[in-house]
Amino acid sequence: MHRQVSLLNLEDIQEAALILPELGPGSFAENLTIEGFDLTSLRIGDLLEIGEAILEVTQIGKECHTRCEIYHKTGKCIMPEKGIFCRVLRGGEVRTGNLVRVADPDNCHRK
Repeated sequence: MHRQVSLLNLEDIQEAALILPELGPGSFAENLTIEGFDLTSLRIGDLLEIGEAILEVTQIGKECHTRCEIYHKTGKCIMPEKGIFCRVLRGGEVRTGNLVRVADPDNCHRK
């Protein structure tokens, strides 16, 4: 599976909430909301270390085959452009406040 975990930047969610104030973390069905890390700097194949977990970026954005409720209310959805999708290479505990960093593949112990 290449889309096991989805990530969005908190800043992008906050920007969308300017149009639809009830939006917040989880509104886009993202698994992890990331703050203070530029997800747009990521490329497919990059490894992320978050808490004990290591994730591999497998997809950036997605095609929406059906328009979600957010799209119908605002005219756009951020997940097709801003969503980052990963597969889990090493599972582990991820907690609020964990640092997110791009991991060096040579120093990254998978599973």
